[in-house]
Amino acid sequence: MTVSKQLFTEITSNGQLVVSLKEREIPSLKVHEVLVQIQAAPINPSDMWPMFGPADLNKGSLNKQEMAFTAPVSPSMLGRVKSRLDQVLPIGNEGAGKVVATGDSEAANEMLGKTVGILSGAAYSEYCVVPWQACIVHNENTTAKQAASSFVNPLTALGMVETMRSEGHSALVHTAAASSLGIMLNKICLAEDVPLVNIVRKQEQVELLEKLGAKYICNSSSESFKQDLYEAIEATGATLAFDAIGGGDLVSDILTAMEQVGSKDAKGFNTYGSADNKQVYIYGGLDFSPTVLNRAYGMTWGIGGWLLMQFLGKQSPQKVKQLHQRVANEINTTFAIDFTDELSFEQALQPSTIGKYMAKKTGEKFLLNPSLG
Repeated sequence: MTVSKQLFTEITSNGQLVVSLKEREIPSLKVHEVLVQIQAAPINPSDMWPMFGPADLNKGSLNKQEMAFTAPVSPSMLGRVKSRLDQVLPIGNEGAGKVVATGDSEAANEMLGKTVGILSGAAYSEYCVVPWQACIVHNENTTAKQAASSFVNPLTALGMVETMRSEGHSALVHTAAASSLGIMLNKICLAEDVPLVNIVRKQEQVELLEKLGAKYICNSSSESFKQDLYEAIEATGATLAFDAIGGGDLVSDILTAMEQVGSKDAKGFNTYGSADNKQVYIYGGLDFSPTVLNRAYGMTWGIGGWLLMQFLGKQSPQKVKQLHQRVANEINTTFAIDFTDELSFEQALQPSTIGKYMAKKTGEKFLLNPSLG
């Protein structure tokens, strides 16, 4: 084969989003690279901003002849995507399939014929070229569909627990906790006896996590949420949180509850709050409104961003290999995902379908399958 169908995205300086299906030539393999025939690729929340940016998808349409979805982008929003304007860019953070060709290195050759998960940034394609280091080799009976979500969610969940330990914390708080990632994190924490405070926004999500065995669950839509959060943090001693929401005052509420727990036995002057460091990492952007901080948590606290690739870049090759192997071994248990629907590339460009996976509903997960259509 010499060409591959692939999805690309572009935002023009004139304020037009174009997500299109094109054919492109498959490049020659370098010594350390492998060619993967993609059989499954998930649409993760982290894929949606690269795909669509700040376009008004309600005004989008599909040109079936050119197989291109277009939608307007407000001029006031173009500054947020300045670095990508007028560039046709590949999309798709991860996927899985079979290695059908390799470069000349021994490590690449060993992957020939095997099912691998890949981390790419260009996985929405029939064929994808990646370095062998960007692959997780799966066990013999694992299918590409099972392996499709090998990187983003599993390694993020594992990375949260590793970050907790490396920074001297002993328990975690996690928001949007009924997500696929949240369910994986619960399974890890239950298996490793790590106290975990789960924050959700609906009663049905509370019930979902209860069935998994989660002990500490706080419903942010409940009138007793702040008290419930305080009690859960008091019970666990959590001083580290990972937030998928980003906007609003939830980060501030978490820090406030941590401070209240840390200072509950304080006597006399407590000018600077509790001495224990309270840290929240924002790793997602389900809410793009400003993060509001109502500072009531002393002076020993921090807020930062957390990215999987930065975390992995700080790990030794041996540690990364260990994490990869754990994902491969537990892909049908700890890291299993049930997909709501499988879509062809053409279906993924339909406005009605885009509306479904952009809704980001808890429990819904969509998969691209290049062989469909």
